[in-house]
Amino acid sequence: MIIRARTVVTMGAAPIDNGAVAVSEGRIIDVGKFDELKKRNAGEMVDLGEQALLPGLINAHCHLDYTCLRGKIPPPKTFADWIRAINAEKARLSPKDYLSSINAGFAEAKRFGTTTVANLTAFADLISQIHAPIRTCWFAELIDVRAPKHANEIVDFVRRRTDSLRRAIESLGRARSEPVLSAAEGGAPWGLAPHALFTASKNLFECCEEIARRNNVLLTTHLAESREEMEMFRDASGPLYEFMKGIGRPMDDCGDKTPLERFLDLIGRDGSPNRPRAIEVKRPYLPWIITHLNELTESDFELLQNAKGQFHVVHCPRSHEYFKHNQFPFQRLHSLKFNICLGTDSLASNENLSLFAEMRAFQRSEPGISPDEILKMVTVNPAMALHREKMIGRIRPGFCADFIAIPCGQGDDLFGEIVGFEGQVDWVMVNGEP
Repeated sequence: MIIRARTVVTMGAAPIDNGAVAVSEGRIIDVGKFDELKKRNAGEMVDLGEQALLPGLINAHCHLDYTCLRGKIPPPKTFADWIRAINAEKARLSPKDYLSSINAGFAEAKRFGTTTVANLTAFADLISQIHAPIRTCWFAELIDVRAPKHANEIVDFVRRRTDSLRRAIESLGRARSEPVLSAAEGGAPWGLAPHALFTASKNLFECCEEIARRNNVLLTTHLAESREEMEMFRDASGPLYEFMKGIGRPMDDCGDKTPLERFLDLIGRDGSPNRPRAIEVKRPYLPWIITHLNELTESDFELLQNAKGQFHVVHCPRSHEYFKHNQFPFQRLHSLKFNICLGTDSLASNENLSLFAEMRAFQRSEPGISPDEILKMVTVNPAMALHREKMIGRIRPGFCADFIAIPCGQGDDLFGEIVGFEGQVDWVMVNGEP
């Protein structure tokens, strides 16, 4: 197949006017000017007309479990109030409700031009019943706050969840042809998600690191999201502290360190004497994808500046606006060379799953960042975070044939038009299939 468009945005070089892409068996085999490429390749011709062809977008953080909670929870006064509200909503849902919610989330994400998603789920057992129309890296969300366990019980708990997730994903590959993430290109297409410092124990974090090291999988967590999380860990006070104490969480890790300091202690501070770092990697980044990171002190930035290894960071602009969090410290994290991506978070704190809307929201808060850099935050950057930088996020030979096409005008600001695009995406291709 040869796909021609007015402009091909490769994310690796300048856009190609009157460009084309040749595709075979789900992979890109050639990219270039249409007149030249059609001489080198044969096959069905698809002319997209006056549209820009882009790599499919990558959502670095979402919870499709909660697609059905759109509009159910008004913006809360406190973060602890939101936790109470979502727990009340979740108590009304059945496994069938969650299955419908996840499937609806996948369909919506694709309609908005997402072709790969990092999805956290509390229901790994449902995965085998889901027909995901886009590539998915599944993260098993793990919480043990209500029932603190001994270390050996934690290990058994995580291993059971890990085995369930792995079996479900392996069954997808055997049962049907879906655009899954290849294990041969960056590790297993699943990961572990100890939910947050205030809901996952030290033992749970350590167990996840050990399993991730042995299975070559990614890790993700929510960290330093709210002012109340900072108050809880640094000051041993505030609404979140009182809420977690009230449900029986041990609070002996509160009152002396910031959330970031506590997290770095848990992962060993890249080889601190407290505990040697559990995961050795040959990449410039640690295998952690950290979502939020809104609340950082000056001492936190000093720790990040002096750290030997970095993690990936995900910012969710519209969820951030919903909670009225403090300003996301993009400029300072960017200056420290952190790989920063965008995600939608869940529809319990957002209105839809559009990454275009996330780009526009980010641009409102950071008007000095160029549109092409913003587009990288939903293509190139999350591909790196998911260890799939040689597979997705760009249009180049050998990469997966995951594309979207949107209208483009005659102006000089192509990337500005892309970031400003509103609405649903009419043409989407995943794994060479429109």
